[in-house]
Amino acid sequence: MLVAALLSAIHLLTLALGAGALFARGRALLRPLDEAGWNRLLAADSAWGVAALLWIASGLARVFFGGKEPSFYWRNGFFWVKLALFGMVFALELRPMMTFIRVRSARSKRIPVPQFPIDAYRRINAIELALVVAIVFVAAFMARGAWLF
Repeated sequence: MLVAALLSAIHLLTLALGAGALFARGRALLRPLDEAGWNRLLAADSAWGVAALLWIASGLARVFFGGKEPSFYWRNGFFWVKLALFGMVFALELRPMMTFIRVRSARSKRIPVPQFPIDAYRRINAIELALVVAIVFVAAFMARGAWLF
C-alpha cells in the first residue's frame, strides 16, 4: 500500500509540474524572445520535459507496482483513452521539442537560433495544456473502474 500511495503522489505531483511548465512556456511564447525571454522559455520547456519523463516512469510503475493488477488497466477503456490523449500530446510536442533542442544547441555555439512559427507553437502549447487537463478527468474515471470490459 505504501508503494502504491507514493507512486500515486509522484504521479499527481508531476501533474502540477507539467501543467505549470506548459503554462509558463505558453506565457514565455507570448513575450519577446530576448536573452531573458529565451531563458524563461527554455527553463519552462526543460521542466515540461522532466514532467513528461516523470509521468511516463511513474505511470509505468503504477501499472506494474501500484497496487492494482495490470489487468485492471488493460481492461479499462479510460486507460486506453488516457494513453491516446498522452500520445496526442507527445505527437504535438515532437516539433517544438526538436526546435528547442536546436535552439539550445545554437545558443551554446553562439550562432543564430533557428526560426520557427511562434504562433503555431503558441497554439500547440495551448492544445497540449487542454489535453493534459482532459487527461486528469479521464484518469479520475479510469481509477474508479468506470469503463471496465
